[in-house]
Amino acid sequence: MAFLVSSPFTLPSSKLDQLSSLSQKHFFLHSFLPKKTNNQPNSKSSLKVKCAAIGNGLFTQTTPEVRRIVPENKDNLPTVKIVYVVLEAQYQSSLSSAVQSLNQNSNFASFEVVGYLVEELRDENTYKSFCNDLEDANIFIGSLIFVEELALKVKAAVEKQRDRLDAVLVFPSMPEVMRLNKLGSFSMSQLGQSKSPFFQLFKRKKQGAGFADSMLKLVRTLPKVLKYLPSDKAQDARLYILSLQFWLGGSPDNLQNFLKMIAGSYVPALKGTKIDYSDPVLFLDSGIWHPLAPCMYDDVKEYLNWYGTRRDVNEKLRGPNAPVIGLVLQRSHIVTGDDSHYVAVIMELEARGAKVIPIFAGGLDFSGPVERFLIDPVTKKRMVNSVVSLTGFALVGGPARQDHPRAVEVLMKLDVPYIVALPLVFQTTEEWLNSTLGLHPIQVALQVALPELDGGMEPIVFAGRDPRTGKKITCSSQEGGAALHQSNQTQKKLAITVFSFPPDKGNVGTAAYLNVFASIYSVLKDLQKDGYNVEGLPETAEALIEDVIHDKEAQFNSPNLNVAYKMSVCEYQNLTPYAPALEENWGKAPGNLNSDGENLLVYGKQYGNVFIGVQPTFGYEGDPMRLLFSKSASPHHGFAAYYSFVEKIFKADAVLHFGTHGSLEFMPGKQVGMSDVCYPDSLIGNIPNVYYYAANNPSEATIAKRRSYANTISYLTPPAENAGLYKGLKQLSELISSYQSLKDSGRGQQIVNSIISTAKQCNLDKDVKLPEEGKEISAKERDLVVGKVYSKIMEIESRLLPCGLHVIGEPPSAMEAVATLVNIAALDRPEDGILSLPAILAKTIGRNIEDVYRESDKGILKDVELLRQITEASRGAISAFVERTTNKKGQVVDVADKLSSILGFGINEPWIQCLSNTKFFRADREKLRVLFEFLGECLKLVVADNELGSLKQALEGKYVEPGPGGDPIRNPKVLPTGKNIHALDPQAIPTTAAMQSAKIVVDRLIERQKIDNGGKYPETIALVLWGTDNIKTYGESLAQVLWMIGVSPVADTFGRVNRVEPVSIEELGRPRIDVVVNCSGVFRDLFINQMNLLDRAVKMVAELDEPVEQNYVRKHTLEQANALGIEVREAATRVFSNASGSYSSNVNLAVENSSWNDEKQLQDMYLSRKSFAFDCDAPGAGMTEKRKVFEMALSTADATFQNLDSSEISLTDVSHYFDSDPTNLVQNLRKDGKKPSAYIADTTTANAQVRTLAETVRLDARTKLLNPKWYEGMMSSGYEGVREIEKRLTNTVGWSATSGQVDNWVYEEANSTFIQDENMLNRLISTNPNSFRKLVQTFLEANGRGYWETSEENVERLRQLYSEVEDKIEGIDR
Repeated sequence: MAFLVSSPFTLPSSKLDQLSSLSQKHFFLHSFLPKKTNNQPNSKSSLKVKCAAIGNGLFTQTTPEVRRIVPENKDNLPTVKIVYVVLEAQYQSSLSSAVQSLNQNSNFASFEVVGYLVEELRDENTYKSFCNDLEDANIFIGSLIFVEELALKVKAAVEKQRDRLDAVLVFPSMPEVMRLNKLGSFSMSQLGQSKSPFFQLFKRKKQGAGFADSMLKLVRTLPKVLKYLPSDKAQDARLYILSLQFWLGGSPDNLQNFLKMIAGSYVPALKGTKIDYSDPVLFLDSGIWHPLAPCMYDDVKEYLNWYGTRRDVNEKLRGPNAPVIGLVLQRSHIVTGDDSHYVAVIMELEARGAKVIPIFAGGLDFSGPVERFLIDPVTKKRMVNSVVSLTGFALVGGPARQDHPRAVEVLMKLDVPYIVALPLVFQTTEEWLNSTLGLHPIQVALQVALPELDGGMEPIVFAGRDPRTGKKITCSSQEGGAALHQSNQTQKKLAITVFSFPPDKGNVGTAAYLNVFASIYSVLKDLQKDGYNVEGLPETAEALIEDVIHDKEAQFNSPNLNVAYKMSVCEYQNLTPYAPALEENWGKAPGNLNSDGENLLVYGKQYGNVFIGVQPTFGYEGDPMRLLFSKSASPHHGFAAYYSFVEKIFKADAVLHFGTHGSLEFMPGKQVGMSDVCYPDSLIGNIPNVYYYAANNPSEATIAKRRSYANTISYLTPPAENAGLYKGLKQLSELISSYQSLKDSGRGQQIVNSIISTAKQCNLDKDVKLPEEGKEISAKERDLVVGKVYSKIMEIESRLLPCGLHVIGEPPSAMEAVATLVNIAALDRPEDGILSLPAILAKTIGRNIEDVYRESDKGILKDVELLRQITEASRGAISAFVERTTNKKGQVVDVADKLSSILGFGINEPWIQCLSNTKFFRADREKLRVLFEFLGECLKLVVADNELGSLKQALEGKYVEPGPGGDPIRNPKVLPTGKNIHALDPQAIPTTAAMQSAKIVVDRLIERQKIDNGGKYPETIALVLWGTDNIKTYGESLAQVLWMIGVSPVADTFGRVNRVEPVSIEELGRPRIDVVVNCSGVFRDLFINQMNLLDRAVKMVAELDEPVEQNYVRKHTLEQANALGIEVREAATRVFSNASGSYSSNVNLAVENSSWNDEKQLQDMYLSRKSFAFDCDAPGAGMTEKRKVFEMALSTADATFQNLDSSEISLTDVSHYFDSDPTNLVQNLRKDGKKPSAYIADTTTANAQVRTLAETVRLDARTKLLNPKWYEGMMSSGYEGVREIEKRLTNTVGWSATSGQVDNWVYEEANSTFIQDENMLNRLISTNPNSFRKLVQTFLEANGRGYWETSEENVERLRQLYSEVEDKIEGIDR
């Protein structure tokens, strides 16, 4: 636990033999931690452990038999049988004790009991045994059943027996299960419909804090009121409420009286028997509990008075200077006595010198107790240095409905780090340790994803479950340093970590969209003002770069980085306890990475108390053989030495990872819920981790948050601009204007000929079918040719691109925000009652904007022109609006005041003035006003700056406000940046809106493929699911897969999607398309529930009794089952990804590092790394290799497909896209050797498009790499800008390698732009010679591999340049 510092579950070797359940095994915890057993000292086999499916392939192997008590019944008393189902096992011990006591002492009945954990009901045999148990049961009890698929199983089983059962008692659960309640004449079958206040409670939509509180008040007061009502109905209702009081009381005594009351009142065999029971012993609903305190407290002052009188602790702990930690506990664990894990944490914290205030709540709302007990009621100051929730749940609402705004409001008042540690719920400790997935997916959704929305961090597993007793046991301890909160700035030590990928001196400080060194410089200047010691910091950001990337001891231009520390092998081994585990992959230390042969080298530079270090890379990116391994290697010795240095030699108080992203969080280990042998956990150790992450990348930020315990702070992507037109494209635009004014004069044909010839020079003939030059064509055909060319150049002109790189703490000026606002204004937002600006303008002249988009896409000239006018008017109106809110420097001033004055005068509204000069002067004023009020709010957010402020809050040990990550155009709530980024509730996708959008894209994709494929439907589409895309679009691409196979998602009462149902072939109107889904490693970690959903959906469709010509999933599944001799369900495997703890196909690493021989080798990497499948029938087995099925499924693909969903990331901006592209691979696997069509859906604008891959690569090249606006923007960022240019060219080669869809002219034009232009050439060399060398190398590689045909002179010039720049870098002056 970084902010509290932790040592999770570390076992010194001497203690290994005390681990009873693990000591008999030949392995220790994980497949990736080798452990030699004594009896096989030299055996290699002892190093390998298979984490395949154990037993039933589910997450837990526990059985209800450990919760079964069968009485001896020597006196032939009537037997009362009780069956219960609960979420967690905390009631097991208490209930068992109550029953045993009754059986020993009661003279009226003997009690039989059996309990099931809801998770166990996934197993078919266990479920059968549950149904059998119900057949002769008297009483059924259920509690906290919130998992829909299991809730439905419980409902189905109990419903059959409900009329026969004597009593059915269900405490807070899903409404479907609550309706089963039956106690005499009291029933809840009408739940949600009845008028009584009791039922109205359950009907409320917002069941957040208020719900739990009202429920508890009701439980307190109702029995008293109902006592005086004569009817049986009222008495039955009273006994239900008393039952709930007994249950919430949870102690063996309370449960004993509860069973006496229900048995005596409702079991027919006991009718007439007088059975005395006591009233429930009531505990506080909320309060403060300490295991050594004489009572529970509901006043924090009284608790602290008691604390001050304790004799068992030293003076220091009682004193005013001890750090104070607030603990949030679940009341049910305290009252049932299942509290040993709480006791252990409290004792451990006190032993380490921290005072604790452990608070609890009876309902699922902990916000009240946090406010009441952790904030001083008089001074309103916080009384704690940090808060650790040991419940695992969201602060308000637990597993049901959450109220995150309320939680954030309370936590902001408290303003300390908020840590949510996890007790295992669905697995025993051993099952978790042996799982490659780590935590159960439902626990990830409920207890990791939901608390993140409250700003919770560091999901460390602190307690497990004993399989026999069900009791909690502690498996990690948290230290109570709360150090950041207490140490002062002058002493604080900060390790800033930058990345260098691919490893090259020109790449130091790699981060998406960020000018890293300018940002570090800006941060350090700011911290210096606050008293941080940054002694020796250079005068400029450029000098800072020189300091870090040059070894001052060698000659000036040395190829080595500056060495900050040399660590001997002996010191390394002493500081790094897990070093022996790295030897299997890397041999003995020091190895040859980050080493001089004798020592391990830490690269970087120290300034006072700040160290700027360069994180080593994976280490295997240059080795083609290692890249072929299906699972990723451990970190190398140099990587481990870096983090040992930061924590134990430099002794950092915090590490700041600078920019998106490094390698730490992608090291092997469990997906979520790390143990101490997971490498991210071992590496980060006990250092608080703060991480600047791009706001548009919530998925990888979430991986950093979960796997390396990071407090992720968002930064802005650079302001977007329209790509504009240049060179021949600009000329074309002018020719088209001439044509429109002169087309009816005699010059029409002549101008069209010029347009055709210029379009060909610009290589647009690849995108638009052009007639031969000089050929006479009719006026109508001329309009169509011009319309299509016009549509294409408008598409290029209006494409958004981020210009330059962002500097932390420098928000965009208002005018830089115009293009972003124009795009925000282009989307309808029906949920807010906002119509898009283009829609409002089109309506003014009686048109529907969707029709305008459609006709313009077809190249209808008048509509292309109309769309241009709408775009121009939108830009004009928004520019006029922004101008009115800015000062002469272009900075936004007092937006609120300016806005209220603008919105106060109808006639003077700047947008109205602007539109009055256009054909849209009659636009609806009220709709415009609503839209511009919204845009005003957005403008405030775009220019707000909290990136530095939030960093300082994190470094001072304060709470950083959480906020969603994603695309600011789709979701302006992403702004302002400087928030602790979170993703979303993984069970909430796909949304209905995402499903709607998905249908449009899938229909367009299938239509396009039919046109390109002789009218035939594609039988299989191979596609990719990305984590970030699905967060930004709320699951659009996930929904596309569901629509291809013809199923639709079904949401439960809480809006969570855990089920699908088939859409009929008639409604679908086409065959079901087969799919091969490649999930990125990040998608796998974040959305394992949705992988489960997809796999269930595909298997369901494969088993439908439909003709194979209407169901391609079934057709291929039957063929593959037959060919491979396997079951149909196994052959229907279609959802693939990497092995757990591994990411990417490594094709990107091979391309970026030029470490591949031929395309076949790249394809082997893809197959070897991406052929791990998820199986909904054995979800606990995690990812299992199924390469044969993967290859066979891919061999049927007629098309490959990917999505682009936001303007700032396109195909050549990052290497992920080509890394996941199987186009050439599919061609090799297909029996007919036919190349599949390759498509890209572009939903970055309101007008969604499906283009071919080749069209998209061309569009990308024209708008980015070859566009002066883009490359000059990059050059203005200096050193980092050159690297960005080189990266785009390398990624273009990646597309050539995986798809062969890059035209020769793209390389030719790039060569003219960057190599043949002497001025540009010199700027590149002088700004970043290392990146320029890589650029030249990439050109030569493209030519050598046959992707670019060019003249021998060009190649010779490149060779000569390479040699010159190499000499310059090596410092050789010839």
